[in-house]
Formats: sequence, structure tokens, C-alpha cells
Amino acid sequence: MMTDANRSNANPQAAVKDPDEWVTGEEPPTAAQESYLHTLAQEAGAEVPEDLTKAEASKRIDELQAETGRGQ
Repeated sequence: MMTDANRSNANPQAAVKDPDEWVTGEEPPTAAQESYLHTLAQEAGAEVPEDLTKAEASKRIDELQAETGRGQ
């Protein structure tokens, strides 16, 4: 069992996987991804391409977060 002491020493990036390596990366984006992506795109004045995969949506969210200053 993980204790609070172990949690504070855990690497939060260790569980982060490149979207290109996701087993489900080729699936359609989740409803949450779609919603957040459209919110970010509206704030950035950007278009959301149709037919994105889950992995592509994740990458686009990262790009738009950097552009809008969200997610920092």
C-alpha cells in the first residue's frame, strides 16, 4: 500500500505516456476531450479538425493549452 510519504516521492510524470504509444490512441476522442478541445479552440480562435483520433485530440489539447495559457 502506498503511504503519504511514498506518494510525495512518486514521479508524477512516470504514469504519463506519449499519446502515440496509447493502445487506444486510434479510437475516437472521448466526450470530455471533445468538449475541452472545443472550449480551448474557441478561446484561441482556432478550428477543430474533424475525425481526430484520441491521441491527436490529446496533442491538440496540449498545443491549445500552451497557446491559451491554460493547464499551467
